[in-house]
Amino acid sequence: MKEIIPTNKAPAPVGPYSPVVAFGDLLFISGQGPVNPATGKLISGNVQEEARQTLENIKNILDDVGSSLEHVLKVTAYLADMDDFFSFNEVYAQYFPSNPPARTCIQAGRLPFDIKVEIDVTASRKTKR
Repeated sequence: MKEIIPTNKAPAPVGPYSPVVAFGDLLFISGQGPVNPATGKLISGNVQEEARQTLENIKNILDDVGSSLEHVLKVTAYLADMDDFFSFNEVYAQYFPSNPPARTCIQAGRLPFDIKVEIDVTASRKTKR
């Protein structure tokens, strides 16, 4: 059954979507960008600065809903410019240093608010052993 998971760690939605939806043991995190959730302000900088803020947002959301980056199964990364691919990967690799999830990375025609990076993830809930 679909479950909307509340979190105060995600930036406020700018459209009609839920930041986190669960279905069984799966968590679907809506596309996140480089927004400081405390201030609601966009972090506008180079692709590495934007990627870092975006991945921090995802990390904090997962922690808040009882999961972690280690439980991420699939990532979709949208870049405004594929020329930023290698710079993006330098930051991305810091968040997934071993056993990285499956990933798709594409250049988007245009991202909301002209950001350079947007990322959505599918993760599993932590399981008790």
